[in-house]
Amino acid sequence: MTNRIKKVAVLTSGGDAPGMNAAIRAVVRKGIYHGLEVLGVKKGYEGLIHGEFIDMNLGAVADIIHRGGTMLMTARSPEMMTPEGQKNAAEQLRYRDIDALIIIGGDGSFRGAQTLSAQGIPIVGIPGTIDNDIAGTDLTIGFDTAVNNVVQAVSKIRDTATSHDRTFLVEVMGRDCGNIALQSGVACGAETIIVPEIKPDLDDIMAKLARGHQRGKNHSIIIVAEGAASALHLGEELRQRTGFETRVTILGHIQRGGSPSALDIVLASQMGGKAVEILCAGETDRMTAYVNQEIVSLPLEVAYGERRPLNKALYDLANQLAI
Repeated sequence: MTNRIKKVAVLTSGGDAPGMNAAIRAVVRKGIYHGLEVLGVKKGYEGLIHGEFIDMNLGAVADIIHRGGTMLMTARSPEMMTPEGQKNAAEQLRYRDIDALIIIGGDGSFRGAQTLSAQGIPIVGIPGTIDNDIAGTDLTIGFDTAVNNVVQAVSKIRDTATSHDRTFLVEVMGRDCGNIALQSGVACGAETIIVPEIKPDLDDIMAKLARGHQRGKNHSIIIVAEGAASALHLGEELRQRTGFETRVTILGHIQRGGSPSALDIVLASQMGGKAVEILCAGETDRMTAYVNQEIVSLPLEVAYGERRPLNKALYDLANQLAI
């Protein structure tokens, strides 16, 4: 391994995702293992622009592997979208003799990274977002935990739905992507899953509810991705059309919180370590990716390619199992 760098910085950007701390820990410890000096940037690109750096030693990342959120914090940065902000961010790195930057976040965070790369800053992106919507990688850090958080919440909701003969609509995150809704819906045995990629058919939903009612099943769980429909509006419409009692739960940011799953911790640790290896090999404009159960290095531009479509086969299976 050829070490062409001496000092590396790491930041988290965009929405927080469980497992980001494990990725930070891996970057710091893998970097120190290879003799690098590692700095952390507080509050994402906003902190980068304003010079909010902290020294990261072994003790700085002790006991964070199991914690949700991000110890470096994160923030939206409108300033980073301007040429002046991008220039200031690069100057902060050069002022501190930082040779490369590792960014943990989603595609928006990667676009910010590309503006720094255009100014000569070596960068590597680590995909961290609960939506699992970054092209080129089979998994992103935080997705598995978010799905499990939804399943745990729905298991509690189903107890009440069963006790009161109610139809519960559970709204989950996913403005443009239905991965959380689909995976959690299958895992918790939801009767209906509504995703942004497929237009909901109210007649079909009502027919399914009616079939269940006819065979004595008077409670149902409907998982609704936030980008597909408003669970509140949909619940009221179903109540008016069917006469069934409906209740709505919007899980919101509870999906992001809590300790990361073992899968997310291992994934984040592997990606953090891989990011350091990429930089030590003298490469830049790369991203770590989970492909065919391996962590690989891909060109960062792959993240902006065509996203993997919704797993239609799994969606069809969910409908078949919910007859």
